[in-house]
Amino acid sequence: MDCVFCQSDGGQIIFSNSLFRVVLVDDKDYPGFLRVILNKHVKELTDLTHNDNLKLYSSVMACEKSIREVMTPDKINIASFGNMTPHVHWHIIPRFIGDKHFPNPIWGEVINANYAPSQQLTNQVIKLIQNLNNKLQELS
Repeated sequence: MDCVFCQSDGGQIIFSNSLFRVVLVDDKDYPGFLRVILNKHVKELTDLTHNDNLKLYSSVMACEKSIREVMTPDKINIASFGNMTPHVHWHIIPRFIGDKHFPNPIWGEVINANYAPSQQLTNQVIKLIQNLNNKLQELS
């Protein structure tokens, strides 16, 4: 199978259980960019049980809540495409007015090529990981 999420973690694992893992994506322009990845190869959400979908969605919401509490972004982008990687996963991305692509999606046209996140924002990632890990432990 040629699936990047079956062959690799997809980022730095910050939480994992039998159903999914939450990873920190290595993207210097978007500190706090998280990904929730199903631990088995499934293409569509409707292939999961209702209960597994609820658990997965609850983890996505926990990611959003933690990002908002710790990083106070101007907006959160949540995406689940799967066109390039047909494996159930969600992107949770803190966005800030003036970031590299704002208001475009991060996969769109660059608006501010000179953007670099502040050191303060980058430092908040450690607190984000701790905050999120606590929330996800409560869900498990």
